[in-house]
Amino acid sequence: MDIYISIALFAPLIGFGISGLLGRFLPKNITGLISSASVLLSFCCSIRLFTHLLNGGEALKLNLYNWISAGSISIDFSFLADNLSVWMMLIITGIGFLIHIYSIGYMKQDEGFYKFFAYLNLFIFSMLVLVLGSNYVLLFFGWEGVGLCSYLLIGFWYANSDFGYAARKAFIMNRIGDLGLLLGIFMLFSVFGSTDYHLVFTKAGQANSGTIELICLLLFIGAIGKSAQIPLFTWLPDAMAGPTPVSALIHAATMVTAGVYLIARSSVLFIGTEWVSTLVMVIGLLTALVAATIALKQNDIKKVLAYSTVSQLGYMFVALGVGAYSTALFHVTTHAFFKALLFLGSGSVIHAMSGEQDIRFMGGLRKKLKITHLTFLLGTLAITGVPPLAGFFSKDEILAKAFFGHGMLVFIILAITSVFTAIYMFRLYFLTFYGTFRGTDHQKSHLHESPLTMTIPLIVLAILSCIGGFLGLSSLFSHHHFVHDFLHKVLTDAAIPHPSHFFEMVILGASLLVLTVIIFTTYRFYTSAKNIPVALDQEVGVSKLLGHKYYFDELYRFIFQKPVEWMSKFTFQTIDRKLIDGIVNAFGKIADFFGTHLRTLQSGNVEYYLLAMVVGVVSFLVIYQLV
Repeated sequence: MDIYISIALFAPLIGFGISGLLGRFLPKNITGLISSASVLLSFCCSIRLFTHLLNGGEALKLNLYNWISAGSISIDFSFLADNLSVWMMLIITGIGFLIHIYSIGYMKQDEGFYKFFAYLNLFIFSMLVLVLGSNYVLLFFGWEGVGLCSYLLIGFWYANSDFGYAARKAFIMNRIGDLGLLLGIFMLFSVFGSTDYHLVFTKAGQANSGTIELICLLLFIGAIGKSAQIPLFTWLPDAMAGPTPVSALIHAATMVTAGVYLIARSSVLFIGTEWVSTLVMVIGLLTALVAATIALKQNDIKKVLAYSTVSQLGYMFVALGVGAYSTALFHVTTHAFFKALLFLGSGSVIHAMSGEQDIRFMGGLRKKLKITHLTFLLGTLAITGVPPLAGFFSKDEILAKAFFGHGMLVFIILAITSVFTAIYMFRLYFLTFYGTFRGTDHQKSHLHESPLTMTIPLIVLAILSCIGGFLGLSSLFSHHHFVHDFLHKVLTDAAIPHPSHFFEMVILGASLLVLTVIIFTTYRFYTSAKNIPVALDQEVGVSKLLGHKYYFDELYRFIFQKPVEWMSKFTFQTIDRKLIDGIVNAFGKIADFFGTHLRTLQSGNVEYYLLAMVVGVVSFLVIYQLV
């Protein structure tokens, strides 16, 4: 079985090498197919590993070689295929393959086609290293790999300076969280003498509780950066600068789920840290609410979905904070289905609109983009929690876990956030696909459905968004749950009471009632021409505050960027130009002064030289006699 781990892991890396080295010499379709086939092969191997574990097989560990050996430090380059890592592999490679196929059609006119697919393959490989690594050092290796790939892909169209800025912003903000993760790994080695999962988790009960709490806090800081939680969340909406398939890959299958995976993998440590777990829950709760309110006033189709991702990640962190780790992974799974669908659907819309992303200039697209419209509708219904689609089961399970794990207040805030989610998603849907077309005549004449390479992944993801929730359907009828049952060998869930069937039916009925009202209201409001959103500079009050994203970017610029710029300017003009340059230039002026005056002594007249010699000898004798 070890061979399946090797193939699953290194197939995308081989695809990266082929695309990167030979892609420019191959036809685009061949390059795209080779890259996609490498991810498909990895997905097939993941399925084989999954069936092995599903049938009661033991976790597999592939030890390739001793990577680092220095003194007491010994770190193996080894990979662990257990229930959690294989579950993540299925998401990464399955969704990643569909995004690769979609990209063949979406990027076919781009000059950097081969380079784009090379980066996608490297992204998949890095994420697989992250989830398959058997120790925290390998996890960190993959962690940094996805950070690099995100920089390369977000700034893929680097000729646009704004896109380059967005890539740098993502890279730098992630480095803040990465420092926390790195310090946490150092502390793990200091306390346990190893970073291997098995050894660390086995000895966890022997360590001081305060030390474990500090380690978990540092690991959580890493998760905040990678999974875009408050306060390190502003990079993710700006990551929309990259091509749309990149947005889908980052938001649905790879990078942003890494923080959730990190905490879930470390559940043995987190489960005993009450205040750190509460902090995880509070940060997740604030992120979910704040991002959902910001999304209410965004007009860029991808920005709405970006803030939606931030909000949904907040839900996952709430689940992690209350100790419902398998529930968080359940929502990671369903979210991967409908968020990939929504991003790729938005890409299909942008493709038809000749690059236009502002929903104020869309409208009535359902008539021309029938497949895109239907699949986008299913994605919208799924994310808003309409039963029996995927989002209903995982999101409402988080609500139930929050209610029984942390009380009414957390439940109410999450419920309000769910209402906001439904409002901004149906606002997006109706402004895009209903009403009259508000674009230019050129855009209207260009409207067309996307090619099969783009629509087939949409259809597959739409089906998964419809049936994905059935992985947790049994929770409505018994205390058995497929995702929980599969992951319980790895995850240490808190003992949260299971909701009664009556409670679940109440949640179901309330969700249907609220969603019906929201759908009807948003349809009536946003299909009217007089209610088209105005430009941001025309907004006032709360609308302006939400449109400007609570001024987080401006606040960070004032607190962090401006002082650094001022200090840089001060040190340049005062320290560098005046002090350092002044000292260096002073030596030059002294040399110039003496050179200017001493050169007059070189007159060429021998009598003056003799006179100087006599004066020198006499002076020497006088000084000698005096001494």
